[in-house]
Amino acid sequence: MLQEERVLRIKSLLDEYARMSTDQLAQALAVSRETVRRDILELEAQGLLRRVHGGVVATTARLEPPFLERQRLHSREKRAIAQAVLPLLTPGQTLFLDAGSTTGMLAEVLPSVPDLTVITNSVMIAMKLASAAPPGRGACSVILLGGRPYADVQATYGAATVNEIARHHADVAVLSPVGLTAEQGATSYEHHEAAVAEAMVRQSKRLYVLADYSKVGVASRVTYAPAADIDVVFSNRKNGDEREWRQLRKAGAKLVLA
Repeated sequence: MLQEERVLRIKSLLDEYARMSTDQLAQALAVSRETVRRDILELEAQGLLRRVHGGVVATTARLEPPFLERQRLHSREKRAIAQAVLPLLTPGQTLFLDAGSTTGMLAEVLPSVPDLTVITNSVMIAMKLASAAPPGRGACSVILLGGRPYADVQATYGAATVNEIARHHADVAVLSPVGLTAEQGATSYEHHEAAVAEAMVRQSKRLYVLADYSKVGVASRVTYAPAADIDVVFSNRKNGDEREWRQLRKAGAKLVLA
């Protein structure tokens, strides 16, 4: 395989997975690690990826895969992250949840924390919580935000959604970004998704960001929360990008590894 072909293949793989190890790239291309390293240096010089411990991450915005596919990607890691959030929640709190795939996982375990009020633009999350337990003492209270429905993610967006968020005040906004870096903060691919997330951050006392290792070190198109505004980042132990973690901690974020 010529270098031009290898470079195109690496770019294609990073469009799909965002983060890959050197060994994974060498196996996918059927070449040696040394050959992959030379290609990585070429792509880094073009600003198309960034080297991290053991591999590379994409640095350019990429089209998000469909929501159902995002739910399947890294599902085990996302479930572990969801469980890690629970000890930092307190009965009686009010939470904002966006329509991310990891916050969807969190909705499955939230009923174990009594007397929560959850405000969300996700129809899926609202229905999960509403059907988890009958109304009564200790049950989760759910508020589904209005707005323009988007069928692909089963959620509401737009000016009406943002305006309705402004009527509420939450203890914590729990959000799942497309990418997370110390330089760009929490980022989203779609402007309407970023607008809703930004409004939730604005109306909350604290911000919890749920980002599995494939999102760390990756910046998407629109920043909705700078790193300095993030109180806690929940991720997992497979991430080897210690430089990014140091920078996030320096910005003031606490790190919780699932």
